[in-house]
Amino acid sequence: MTQLEVLILEEMRDQMIDVVAKRIWFLGFSLIILLIGIISLIIPPHLNLGIDFLSGTGITVKFEKSLSSLDIQSRLDDLGLKNSSVQSIGDDSFFIRTEKLSDFTDSDSSVEISRNDIENSFKTIDPDYLILEVETVGTKVAEGTIQNSLIAVSVSSLFVMLYILYAFRRLEKSFRFAVAAVFTLLHDVILVTGLYALLGHIFGLQVNSVFIVAILTVIGYSVNDTIVIFDRIRENNIKYDSASLSRTINRSINESITRSLGTSITTLLVLLSMLFLGGSTLRDFLIVLTLGVVVGTYSSIFVASQFLVFWDQGFRNKPDDQV
Repeated sequence: MTQLEVLILEEMRDQMIDVVAKRIWFLGFSLIILLIGIISLIIPPHLNLGIDFLSGTGITVKFEKSLSSLDIQSRLDDLGLKNSSVQSIGDDSFFIRTEKLSDFTDSDSSVEISRNDIENSFKTIDPDYLILEVETVGTKVAEGTIQNSLIAVSVSSLFVMLYILYAFRRLEKSFRFAVAAVFTLLHDVILVTGLYALLGHIFGLQVNSVFIVAILTVIGYSVNDTIVIFDRIRENNIKYDSASLSRTINRSINESITRSLGTSITTLLVLLSMLFLGGSTLRDFLIVLTLGVVVGTYSSIFVASQFLVFWDQGFRNKPDDQV
């Protein structure tokens, strides 16, 4: 190596952020947020599951009068629907989730309360009310939704691991990259789900089939961002074969961080614009995606690659840890 190359490398090192040396701080921060999310999942009602996951009937209704959720809830209690829930969705519209109701002409004796009973009750509050949507899900459909969601996440994890095992097969201990990617994927799913549960406690956000679609989208985004960093690590590992793993990872993160942050910020601007300027139809979907982009970007830079360093040397800072 010539003197000029040495000077260039030293200048590059001075400009780099020593991410690897601060890995305990980054993973500690991630652990704190993860614990907050897990606590939100533990505290009843846990995840605010929607009709897609719980058998029952969902009714979206709009009133001309200005009413509160308590006004509607009291009417449902009078009908005997004690376990129903009422969520305001803005513009004097409400989403009501109850046990399974019968239709107007349903002769099923096992269903004691019909839609007709609820609508007659609504008329006493506001004769000009409007039913916007009614959806009914049976027990088998709800169980199938949960099962299919778990299968989707499991299959995604398996294919991510197989792809990375193949793509990184020329590197020593390539299975570590596969395990780190799947670990990050699960980290992101749990973190986003936990944060969404927290928002569910505060704002009443519900988990429905759209949530699953959003989670799968988050998985794709997170894996893509992680592989961008891993691919740069692979290239630098070949280019600087004498360098330690921690130094190679640090160099790779610094070379990729601008691209990752640029892509994420651009994506967030679009999502936030749609979230604040769009309607309520895709609100839950956009909230999950926004959380996923933030969490996925953070994990791909500060979690996935740091996991490799921990696996290689634990909590110890070796002398050549420096950039």
